[in-house]
Amino acid sequence: KGIDMKLKYTIMYVEDVAGTLEFYRDAFGFVINFLHESGDYGELQTGETTLSFSSLELMNQLGKGAVKPTPSAPTFEIAFETDYVELHLKQALEAGAKLVQSVEDMPWGQTTAYVHDLNGYLVEICSPVQAQ
Repeated sequence: KGIDMKLKYTIMYVEDVAGTLEFYRDAFGFVINFLHESGDYGELQTGETTLSFSSLELMNQLGKGAVKPTPSAPTFEIAFETDYVELHLKQALEAGAKLVQSVEDMPWGQTTAYVHDLNGYLVEICSPVQAQ
């Protein structure tokens, strides 16, 4: 039996959708795909799965109980894979990301670095896992 569902998009709740789209463009090189005229929703071009942002204000108007992330106690991370971890870490920091972990080689054959985006979300910049 085939899978009849796929992960289409991830939506992160933020105070400033337009500013967040611009940050991800500048920090990670993604193209802004769409920003609703209300400013409450926007999307980046990120491959098959779309990374989207919705305003905290809108989500709370819809009764979702959305809250800001807590940088000191993240509940999830978003990971971007690249062969150029160090280059992309530098680009992210220049765009205003906050360093969490510098570039490190992990024992499972992956290079990783971590930053917080301008909203406090944890973002991993990682290489593909290399066979050991």
